Amino acid sequence: MRILIVGAGVSGATLARSLADAGNPVRVVEAKPHPGGHCHTERDARTGIMKHAFGPHIFHSDDMDVWSFVSRFAEFRPFALEVKANVAGRLFSLPINLNTLNQFFGRQFTAEDAQAHIRNLSVPLDHDPRNFEEQAISSIGEALYNAFFKGYTQKQWGRPPDQLPADIFKRLPLRFTKDNNYFHHSRIGIPQEGYTALVEKMLRHPLITVEYDTKFRRDGGDHEFDQVFYTGGLDAFFNFEFGRLPYRSLRFEDFIVTGDFQESAIVTYPDPEVPYTRISEHKKFAPWETHEKSLCSREFSFECGENDVPFYPVNLAAGSALLDRYRYEATQLRNVSFVGRLATFKYLDMDVAIGQARHAAAVTIGCLTTDLPVPAFFQP
Repeated sequence: MRILIVGAGVSGATLARSLADAGNPVRVVEAKPHPGGHCHTERDARTGIMKHAFGPHIFHSDDMDVWSFVSRFAEFRPFALEVKANVAGRLFSLPINLNTLNQFFGRQFTAEDAQAHIRNLSVPLDHDPRNFEEQAISSIGEALYNAFFKGYTQKQWGRPPDQLPADIFKRLPLRFTKDNNYFHHSRIGIPQEGYTALVEKMLRHPLITVEYDTKFRRDGGDHEFDQVFYTGGLDAFFNFEFGRLPYRSLRFEDFIVTGDFQESAIVTYPDPEVPYTRISEHKKFAPWETHEKSLCSREFSFECGENDVPFYPVNLAAGSALLDRYRYEATQLRNVSFVGRLATFKYLDMDVAIGQARHAAAVTIGCLTTDLPVPAFFQP
């Protein structure tokens, strides 16, 4: 079977390797000059620091199949991420935990006292929360919502929080302990040589051919393949025939300091008057290395336009007829499947994206053995 995969990010590379391991020749085309997609890492020439070029990525998962798979291609160093929020010049721990609550309210809560206080702050609703804002104020009250989430959410997504789904807030934990670790998973780490090296090794297989600096065109020979897997923007595949789906893009403003710049690797800035969403200090993602200087990046979120790179799909609480139209059109295609965050228009963490690609490969292999059509979308 002749297989084409469009995109050499973690989804495309995982799919390619999983199919190749099962004996299927695969061709991968990638528009960038390197693999890794938005997980791309590179050594900064000025400081020697490993830079997370498109924002910080920490691998975290409880999925042992995914962990076993990625561990084949990299040595992962354990990494405990602590995130701070700069609210009106004061630093607080995120996700909100007992340390955050004690500092914010000037109290010394026990876990039980803190839970009771949050219950008193929460705003009762006479219906299930219908959007991000309702989910937030019914869970933690208006004071914490306004301080930590309202401004940040508006900047990150470019829309009032009452237009965003409640599920976005449900992703954010609330803890009644003094544990400042951002993630609580059985496997947490960062590949010692960076994510790009990991993906390069993933694609290093005699049955995988990779072409970089190669843009995919639907009229550019894809008909030569029996199956195409596409990992780019869903609307871009159809050449924006019905309009542009809402994606957010990112811009980064780098600066270098001597010594350390901030307390933790990531500091978010929820205050609406601050134009950026967060600052990342890259050397803190590799504490096993020593560097005299420090490379930092301010991160700005903006609406993805015609000449911009999409990063995050924007799902709205009210749904989207345009998205439904594109998904319908995708299901009408023969021998084309859509995999990954941009192509499925879903906010997927790295391990979930890898798991989805692994599942897509397994389904595809099953279809090949039974002569069934490969589905347009995959649900792990």
